[in-house]
Amino acid sequence: MRDHFLNCNGRLIDLKMPKIMGILNLTPDSFSDGGKFNTVHSALRHAETLIREGAEIIDIGPQSTRPGAEFLSSEEEIRRLGNVISEIKKEFPDVLVSLDTFYGATVRFGFNEGIDIVNDISAGQFDESMWPEVAGTRLPYIVMHSNPEYSAMHQKIQYEDITLVVNRYLMEKTRALMEFGIYDVILDPGFGFGKTVDDQMKLLEEAGYLGFGRFPLLIGISRKSFIYRPLGKSPSDINEETQKLHLKVLQQGAKILRVHDVAEAKKTVDEFLSRRSKIEDDR
Repeated sequence: MRDHFLNCNGRLIDLKMPKIMGILNLTPDSFSDGGKFNTVHSALRHAETLIREGAEIIDIGPQSTRPGAEFLSSEEEIRRLGNVISEIKKEFPDVLVSLDTFYGATVRFGFNEGIDIVNDISAGQFDESMWPEVAGTRLPYIVMHSNPEYSAMHQKIQYEDITLVVNRYLMEKTRALMEFGIYDVILDPGFGFGKTVDDQMKLLEEAGYLGFGRFPLLIGISRKSFIYRPLGKSPSDINEETQKLHLKVLQQGAKILRVHDVAEAKKTVDEFLSRRSKIEDDR
């Protein structure tokens, strides 16, 4: 597996050690923690908790993308963000901040506030200004597999071979991104977006094929319905199952875990690193 690095505002991030991305929702309607962190004070305190538990990246989301969520404009996203990004960077200067948006204008605002990574669920499909704005920032860009329209992003599609389809999609997007001058690309298979339960489980089994090891892989399965619904459980009651899946993808080369439960994910990463170290020592 090749080494991966990210250039975050001139700071070189080595992904040899997997990173944990803690989720900070500024939304009143997120499916699992809506309304808990939508003030500057509560957002800062939650960021502090995530960092203390082991997150090296904070992913800030001003808009929920759950099924049935309210569609917001970029102006509303920016209003919700306020000065949260700059305050987090001021209080926690070593943490990386990722901005979860599909709007170019929100990226421009976030860049001026100090973000380090752009996380776009749309792969540039919902706003034509997204890629030019990202190229102008020279920040790393997370490209996710999703349906091409906002209104259909959760529409389930039956694929003949989900891994082949997602891989082809991500490679085509990556090629196009590089033509825009965006070279630090992170791949996200898009768990929870327009895929059947069976297809998502297949993707987890075959995650190591995605990107052919050429690009770092982000996995975001935290509190996703394809895990908890078949089990008849709630989103916050599937930690054991989620950590087993996290370990599976880490063993296949995943570099970033996007999670709500940072402390539990940190234990999983530590277990993975311990196993990897033992294997290397035995060689």
